[in-house]
Amino acid sequence: MSDWGIAVITAGAAVAGSVVTGWYGRSAGIRQAVAARHAGDRQADALLESVRLTLHAESRHRELALRRQTYAEFLGAAEARILTERNGRGRPDDDVVLQRALGAVVLEGPEDAAAAAQRLVDCLRRHARPDELREAKLAFVAVAQEHCRPGDLP
Repeated sequence: MSDWGIAVITAGAAVAGSVVTGWYGRSAGIRQAVAARHAGDRQADALLESVRLTLHAESRHRELALRRQTYAEFLGAAEARILTERNGRGRPDDDVVLQRALGAVVLEGPEDAAAAAQRLVDCLRRHARPDELREAKLAFVAVAQEHCRPGDLP
């Protein structure tokens, strides 16, 4: 075989090798790009889930804080009325404040907390005995504490 024949065969082999190497390199690049896209999608999904969970936790925290504040305001208004029952001295707007606080508890819920608050207000309105008032207040406090725990909200 002549030098030209060897040169043509060598050149053909080099071109064929380059084509095969390029094809496999291209295939590997495509597989890497697909894998990188899937990894990026999983990373984005994880980030979105993390943001969603954070927002949900913050929302739950705000709900619990509002519930605690509502229950505390009701309890403060009820305590003012209980003191008025004991010593006969109170402010003229104590009944209005108590009724407003009761309305807030009824709106905030849940039903058992609203029912316990209503029982306490009913005891105050009918001038119940001190031990009945105390029991009604402790019943409300127990229900309020139960519903102010972080695991309570859906």
